[in-house]
Amino acid sequence: MSISCDFCANYIYDEEDDEYYCDVNLDEDEFLRFMDSDYKECPYYRNGDEYAVVRHQM
Repeated sequence: MSISCDFCANYIYDEEDDEYYCDVNLDEDEFLRFMDSDYKECPYYRNGDEYAVVRHQM
């Protein structure tokens, strides 16, 4: 199952450029490791659903 960036909390809309981008802060080594690997799912995915924790506690 592939995770869509559309639902990720790191996927931010930039009003100036009128587009979305991934706002994960990677250093140079992490970026190269991320670009060279063949991830099937993004390791930096963070659920953007604010109520997921609340539903889990119920």
